[in-house]
Amino acid sequence: MNVFVGGDFLVRQSAAEAEGRVVVGGGFDLAKAPGASSVYNVGVVGVGSRVPPPDGTDFLVTGGAVTVAPGQALLAEGGVVHHAGPLTGAITGVDRPDPAAFTPYAGLSAQLTAASTCYAAAATTGTAVNQGYQTLFTGDGTSTLQVFTVDFDLAGASGGQQGLVFAGVPEGATVLVNLVGAARRIVTYTGELTDEGPLNRMRERLLWNFPDATSAEIGGTAQFQGSVLVGHPASTTTVTVPGLAGRFFTTGSLTHGGTGGGTGNEFHAYPFTGDLPACHVPTTTTEPTTTTQSTTTTSSTTTTTVGQTTTATTTVITTPATPTTTTHRVTGQAGLAGTGADVGLGVAIGGLLLVAGTTALAVVARRRRG
Repeated sequence: MNVFVGGDFLVRQSAAEAEGRVVVGGGFDLAKAPGASSVYNVGVVGVGSRVPPPDGTDFLVTGGAVTVAPGQALLAEGGVVHHAGPLTGAITGVDRPDPAAFTPYAGLSAQLTAASTCYAAAATTGTAVNQGYQTLFTGDGTSTLQVFTVDFDLAGASGGQQGLVFAGVPEGATVLVNLVGAARRIVTYTGELTDEGPLNRMRERLLWNFPDATSAEIGGTAQFQGSVLVGHPASTTTVTVPGLAGRFFTTGSLTHGGTGGGTGNEFHAYPFTGDLPACHVPTTTTEPTTTTQSTTTTSSTTTTTVGQTTTATTTVITTPATPTTTTHRVTGQAGLAGTGADVGLGVAIGGLLLVAGTTALAVVARRRRG
């Protein structure tokens, strides 16, 4: 899975494609601007990692409707459009209506929110300074996990594009950028279609985390590098960069395409292989309890005692389960799927096992090194 959207996924303006499997909790709505290309690809795309989901598997899964504007088309060549709500408009690929299509993913948003909140609490190891023409991230030069906390937009003074530069980050380190605040924007030209730039070389170990933003934007003319996590379920994220190379996970809604960047906007399926902070995610379990009631009867009176084992008729009664809360350790994800075919989550969701049809979707967490 390369793109997960807990809410609605809107395709607008000149957005072109989303490589890998796309899973949407709400509805998928394709209504591009007049004059733009009339199609939107999912699963297999023209450029990117060129590693699509296997033929015949789900390319798009929705918990709601799939709506395609008249004169436009959703292309899922070789794959399946697996939808819980009604389908309106033109598609290619296999049409598979199924009220339970999203059921295997139903608990994922809550775990993503918990992971996003956890990552935001990680101790900062470096500094981030907006210098107007660029934001300079300076690491400590030694930590295997470099953490930066940003409480400003990554944009120029007038809101225009700027560069993104990292220094003091050891080779092979994981980089976590927490963009805190209710509304955050990244507007940049940094990131290339080829892999010659420094940010491209960090891509598979770089996570941009928006833990509490209800409005997030990634725009500019960049081939934006790194995976993205948006943790607020009431959020709307707008992606208008020409390309985003990495996993994209939001618990809220997504608008792909707009006026804030390049045209032909694309998601490209590149994995995340970094090691993220250890988290403790609470889960609720129930444990049944039983009581034994003994009843002794005489000719004149009836006496009830608890736990009696003498001259009594014993009845076993199971009381309602009493909820108890336990805590399971969840650690940073390092072995994310590289194909975009299975879950391949860009965040740590430990012990998660989802089964959808014949496809096992597993995320196995491992302890962060160092």
